[in-house]
Amino acid sequence: MKNSRRDFLQKLAASAATLPFLSSYHTFANSGLRPITLSQSPTLKVALMGLGGYASRVAEAMQSCKRAKITGLISGTPEKLADWGNRFGVPETSRYNYENLDRIKDNPEIDAVYVITPNALHHDHVIRVAKAGKHAICEKPMALNANEGQEMVDACTRARVKLLVGYRMHFEPKTVEVVRMRAAGEFGKIKFFQGQCGFRIGDPNQWRLDKDLAGGGAMMDIGIYAINGSRYMVGEEPIWVTAQETKTDSVKFKEGVDETIQFQLGFPSGAVASCLSTYNMNYLDRFFLNGEKGFAEMQPSTGYGPIKGRTNKGELTQPHVTHQTLQMDAMAGIILDGDVPIVPVDGHEGLRDLKIIDAVYRAAATGIKQELELG
Repeated sequence: MKNSRRDFLQKLAASAATLPFLSSYHTFANSGLRPITLSQSPTLKVALMGLGGYASRVAEAMQSCKRAKITGLISGTPEKLADWGNRFGVPETSRYNYENLDRIKDNPEIDAVYVITPNALHHDHVIRVAKAGKHAICEKPMALNANEGQEMVDACTRARVKLLVGYRMHFEPKTVEVVRMRAAGEFGKIKFFQGQCGFRIGDPNQWRLDKDLAGGGAMMDIGIYAINGSRYMVGEEPIWVTAQETKTDSVKFKEGVDETIQFQLGFPSGAVASCLSTYNMNYLDRFFLNGEKGFAEMQPSTGYGPIKGRTNKGELTQPHVTHQTLQMDAMAGIILDGDVPIVPVDGHEGLRDLKIIDAVYRAAATGIKQELELG
């Protein structure tokens, strides 16, 4: 009996050690992880705001979560509230529209709100969530620009609630392994990163091609993966950016909606990144990291999975788990237990990406190299 109990505890501890949480972004020893069981762990009660396509993906993934569940819904469409409420067991008392969502303040069945509305609405929605005393999880990009992002961070700080951003790749096992290897020095001094992100976008009338709602074009939707990926793959914050924009269809990609942008980032160590963001080319989902002693290549690198990758030491074999399931369970740990992920997912992380995006657009418009101070 003692042996079986010991074996059980060893297995439990081993499974905990595979979680993407450690005591520091750059330090991987002394994780301080503690074995937990579902009965010991509180559950994060989440309201989903904006019941569109991606919210549907999140909702389905959350059915497999151990520590997060859907307990509230916010939508401007009554039919969706009724349908989703019935499907996911959310009572009418926890269904809200955009006019009365502030009433979530009085609902103890909601701990956090996952904002999955169009980009232009993130700023106001997150601030309203914060004022209601609830934690905010915001889909990326966090806002339309860095000024908005800073206001969101400040609002959540004032309200003493957490602001997290939906960086699902920060919990993806193969990605986490590459970050671990880089931080452990297994690739040696990092010299170069390449991030290629793009696809041919369809419906020309969708909100992602409306500057007022999206804040831009491909850069705001898919290019942010290359920006964020360059930072966690290289392990540094960039200090300058240059960029060049190409537009071949000015009807589909109107003023202020970028079709294709190539951009380059420079890092304090001398490492450089070359990235591509586009809405006009398929088969672009690749990260490549080069160091003096090794490399990592991931393709696909940011899609819904399974992610595939290899390093100079061989194939990456970590099992695929639905990204949003991992993300929401991990975020429950961050909010409820104070867990610290290997790669940050807080509002400051989202703000740094917005500062870079702002600089990319300035560099593309002016042809002038932009210096970066990300703080």
